[in-house]
Amino acid sequence: MIHSLNNEKPIFHQIRERIEDGILDGHLQPEDRIPSTNEFAKEYQINPATAGKGVNELVDKGVIYKKRGVGMFVSSDAREILITERKENFFKQHIKPLKKEAIRLGISVEELQNMLQGS
Repeated sequence: MIHSLNNEKPIFHQIRERIEDGILDGHLQPEDRIPSTNEFAKEYQINPATAGKGVNELVDKGVIYKKRGVGMFVSSDAREILITERKENFFKQHIKPLKKEAIRLGISVEELQNMLQGS
């Protein structure tokens, strides 16, 4: 089955994010084997080097590791690494701008908490 990729961001980012999402969603567990770059290339009809770029970013972060001659596997602390990274990104991309706009609009901490709780 061929999965589609979109043109909104580089393909290697999409490959990396699909692996990350699989780990965060629990579909990929520690020590699970992930597809090889050639398997990704075949599935998504892309160049293996493109798939490799996304996979290698995860290797560099310690999310996955390579067993020579065997394949690539999810590291034991992959989920924690990804959660920490995504929390930092969430803070930078969402919370900081939210706080800035709340200050600009004069929204109190209590009002903001009520908004977040859906009250």
